[in-house]
Amino acid sequence: MLGGVHVPNEAGLEGNSDGDVILHALCRALEQAISSGSFSRYADEMSRNGINDSREYVKVAKLHVEEAGYRVNNVGLSIEAHRPKIEPLSEEIKSVVADLLGIATDTIGVNATTGEGMTPFGKGEGIQAFAIVSLEAAKPPRR
Repeated sequence: MLGGVHVPNEAGLEGNSDGDVILHALCRALEQAISSGSFSRYADEMSRNGINDSREYVKVAKLHVEEAGYRVNNVGLSIEAHRPKIEPLSEEIKSVVADLLGIATDTIGVNATTGEGMTPFGKGEGIQAFAIVSLEAAKPPRR
């Protein structure tokens, strides 16, 4: 799973969940944007309770954002991997993320690099993902 999209003919990443590094990066960015700490504080518990779908983790992070008085304005996703190729998946990833966050697909940017094979990720030894989000006040923020 990458960005909530099943990638056929590729080995999955190991983890306590479905190993979706893109959605995990998104959860971290959402929680950081509201100074809420690590998303592992609820993801680990969810995983122990058999909830391993990273899309469910994003729903919790989005709820935290809303409870803090904000909504997501836009998202940037950056992925470094030798494989799979991200470009053919980018529109589907944008669609999944847009649905999860309740935003338009044109407010989500996805870019990818192989790092020219210079890093472990570019050599196919894993996948690295980063996310940034901007939020806007949905109501006056809590104090």
